[in-house]
Amino acid sequence: MSIDTAPATGSDYARLSRRVADAGLMDRRPGYYLLRSTLVAGLFAGTWVAFFLIGDSWASLGLAVLLAVLFGQIALLSHDIAHRQVFRTRRPSEIAGRIAGNLGIGLCYGWWMDKHTRHHANPNHTELDPDVDPDILVWSKTQARESKGLPRFIGRYQAYLFFPLITLEGMNLHWSGIRAVAKPGLRARGLEAALLLAHFTLYLSAVFTVLSPVKALVFIAVHKGLWGLYLGSVFAPNHKGMPLLSGDERPDFLRRQVLTSRNVRGSVLLDTAMGGLNHQIEHHLFPSMPSPHLRRARTVVRDYCAEIGVPYHESGLIDSWAQALRSLHEAGAPLRAR
Repeated sequence: MSIDTAPATGSDYARLSRRVADAGLMDRRPGYYLLRSTLVAGLFAGTWVAFFLIGDSWASLGLAVLLAVLFGQIALLSHDIAHRQVFRTRRPSEIAGRIAGNLGIGLCYGWWMDKHTRHHANPNHTELDPDVDPDILVWSKTQARESKGLPRFIGRYQAYLFFPLITLEGMNLHWSGIRAVAKPGLRARGLEAALLLAHFTLYLSAVFTVLSPVKALVFIAVHKGLWGLYLGSVFAPNHKGMPLLSGDERPDFLRRQVLTSRNVRGSVLLDTAMGGLNHQIEHHLFPSMPSPHLRRARTVVRDYCAEIGVPYHESGLIDSWAQALRSLHEAGAPLRAR
């Protein structure tokens, strides 16, 4: 599927924005976020209390599974905070984001914010979107042909290796944050580093104090592996397998966001599990829209795209994963031909 860059007017997005605003979909939802934050924080604290009460037992692995889900939910909440869906201004957003991200789950807020901002500006652009850098996987046949080292080795069978590989995503996020605070350039670098250090100290102290060394290592492997699998399963359906841009390909804002994104159909339960990011098209068009409004915005955006002739792509969850995996397999074809 190619992207037509001809209709590059700003008026299409402006008209859609007015419809969305008139429907009240950009209005803040402080009550929703207060309830959501309270529930997640309460479950998070309660899980650690249960961990200490259970003690040195293999039963703690059940809590490792629960913590993987809660780490994912905190990451999704941090995502909303970073997009100023919760607070209007930067300062409270940064405070809450660093508490939830750095201290809560060991995710460097400043590093992630920079990376994610670049992704939103140029989704699926092979030179500008850091999410399609060929650092481990290759996302296009061109990247496959130019690949060296690990991507060249993995790329041959990356579709089969994708889900095993994303079990490492939690550890990758930790390591990326550590690298970010280890070199100059990060805003509030000292604070970010101190909060990350506090997280790792508290986490490792708790796990190795309560559990024997073998149980502790298994607990960490289960927790971090399932956390990575959860995050990867949430983010993979959104853009993988959708059109890639390169070079000077610059459609107007509306088309750049819609044509490179995929929605995932499902119930309100899926909204909760994916933090609303199953409505990826609406989120990319209106990043500061509170996530509980995205489901309603879907109808407005879908109907408008039909009016102006812009393809609007959505599929079921399993099918979206299948599309992403097929795309990865096709991208690696040049490597298998050698």
